[in-house]
Amino acid sequence: MSCGNPHETDCSEVLDHLYEYLDNEMPAGDCAKFQEHFDECHPCFEKYGLEQAVKKLVKRCCGSDAVPTDLRGKVMGRIEAIRAGEVTPVPPPVTPVSPAAESPTESAAAKGPRPLTESGP
Repeated sequence: MSCGNPHETDCSEVLDHLYEYLDNEMPAGDCAKFQEHFDECHPCFEKYGLEQAVKKLVKRCCGSDAVPTDLRGKVMGRIEAIRAGEVTPVPPPVTPVSPAAESPTESAAAKGPRPLTESGP
């Protein structure tokens, strides 16, 4: 994503490191560059606001759950490997629905409309 305007810090760099900024995990100098970018770039500022809201919502809804101590390291390692192109993201598995589990209405809707014959429907 880019707003098309030149900035000292490129939009793609800001968005690649957005969670580091949100989590206060970057040096103060980089934080200042990001703040300057958000002041200049409305699309990146909107993305920042959206991600900040999602983070607050997750904290409110899931903040009391205990998290394994090594989980953050595993997740960050996986993200870095994907960014580096070492691995590709794995899509979530799709659970097939057996025909017996479908209701007659769902089954008919999935098949689409029946063709008309000369004798009618």
